[in-house]
Amino acid sequence: MDKLFIVWEYFFIMRRIISREAEEKKRRKNQLIIGMILIVVMVFSVLGYSLSSFGNNNSSGTIINYNGFKFTQSSNFWNANVGSYSFSFKYNPTQTEKINSVLNSLESYNGKPLYISSADSEAEIEIYKNLFSQNQIVQRIQEACLDGQTCAGDLPIKNCDNNFIIIKEGDNNSITQEKNCVFIEGNKGNLTELSDSFLFKINGIQ
Repeated sequence: MDKLFIVWEYFFIMRRIISREAEEKKRRKNQLIIGMILIVVMVFSVLGYSLSSFGNNNSSGTIINYNGFKFTQSSNFWNANVGSYSFSFKYNPTQTEKINSVLNSLESYNGKPLYISSADSEAEIEIYKNLFSQNQIVQRIQEACLDGQTCAGDLPIKNCDNNFIIIKEGDNNSITQEKNCVFIEGNKGNLTELSDSFLFKINGIQ
C-alpha cells in the first residue's frame, strides 16, 4: 500500500512539473508572439512616418507667381507678401474663382473695427487670421448681427455704415459690396475659397 502511495505521489509530482514546464513554454511562446507583433507595429509606424514626411516635403516649397505676387506653399498654406503685410491662404489665386465685383480696397479696413457674421467657422478664421491676428490691419474683429436679421445669442446689432462681412450659404457663388457691407455667399464647401477670393480682391492680387 505504501509503495502504491509513493507511486501515485511520484506521478502527481511529475504531472505538476510537466504542467509547469508546459505553462512556461506557453508563456514564452505568448511573449515571443507579442514581441514580434510590437516589432511589426514599430516597423510600420516608422515606414508610415517616413512616407508621410516624404509626402509633406514634396508638397512644401512649391512657388507660384501670379499677377506679380509670389505664393509659396508651406504646411498646407500659401504664403504671400503684399507690401508690408504677410498673408497666408488656404488656396492660391489659381485655385479660386475670380470675382468681378467692385469691392472696397484693403485701405478702407485699416485701423477700423470689423464686424462679421459667418455660417462657416473656417471661412471666418481665414478672414480673422489675415486681417487681424497676423497683420493687425483692422482694429479688432467682432461677431455681430446685421440689422433686420435674427441672430442667435446676445450680439451687437450693426448695419452697413460699419465695416461688416457677412458669410452665408447660398446656391450661387458671389461676393458683393453694399456700402460698407460685404456679402460672401456660396455653397458651404466653397465659403473658405470665396473668403480667399475676397482677400485677393481687396489686396489687388486678382
